Amino acid sequence: MSSQSALVRIGAHVDQSDPVAQARARGTDVVQFFLGDPQDYKGPEVRYAGGAEALRSAAEEAGVDLYVHAPYVINVASTNNRIRIPSRKLLQQHMDAAAAIGAKGMVVHGGHVTAKDDPDKGLDNWRKAIEATDLKIPMLIENTAGGDHAMSRRLDRIAALWESIARADGSEQVGFCLDTCHAWAGGLALTTAVEKIRAITGRIDLVHANDSRDDFGSGADRHTNLGSGHLDAEELVAVVRAAAAPVVCETPGGAEEHRADIAWLRERL
Repeated sequence: MSSQSALVRIGAHVDQSDPVAQARARGTDVVQFFLGDPQDYKGPEVRYAGGAEALRSAAEEAGVDLYVHAPYVINVASTNNRIRIPSRKLLQQHMDAAAAIGAKGMVVHGGHVTAKDDPDKGLDNWRKAIEATDLKIPMLIENTAGGDHAMSRRLDRIAALWESIARADGSEQVGFCLDTCHAWAGGLALTTAVEKIRAITGRIDLVHANDSRDDFGSGADRHTNLGSGHLDAEELVAVVRAAAAPVVCETPGGAEEHRADIAWLRERL
């Protein structure tokens, strides 16, 4: 194993009932999970026995880094009050819960506006959301796979989003999560993804290493296990190497499949 491979922390997205045990089952020291239903506006829940403080202590004792993925329903860019306002509330609730368990960061999707909306309003809504949220830990905005009116799919829109966020108080707590499947499906070349995104954001805090079941530019967000999809293996590995950030595999299956994905990636680093 190369020294570089040993330095890269590679983990997986797991069930939140016992993330520390899930990490051990996968032979890793980094895991990501939801705090509740990702498709619901209900507030977060910590299902670990003993609650948030017990999970925080167990993770620290085991040397496991925790990352939280915010619900998919959050869309703070929306111009619809019935979506944007609950989204802001839910964002703060999950931020508070993630901080309580000692998470290293919380991943949130960039959201979108509709075809009839001015995209600049969505960008400014993000600025307002940053200023309205108490960012107790880093919030990592993730690139998304589809949507012509998405805030974080294409490079030009990501650049405009970052320009808007930079004007907000608290912007130093906003980072970036690069998803390889989303980049591929969104039409972003993996060979230059890290370089171009870092030129815009100045940072990549986390990588979601996922293969894609669909073709380049398809807009389809369908993950598959590493080496079994359409991504070029060398390009995927190059993204991980260049990003030099912790890695989470959001791939299908349980501990056995995740161990295989982690091994696949580590062997190629």
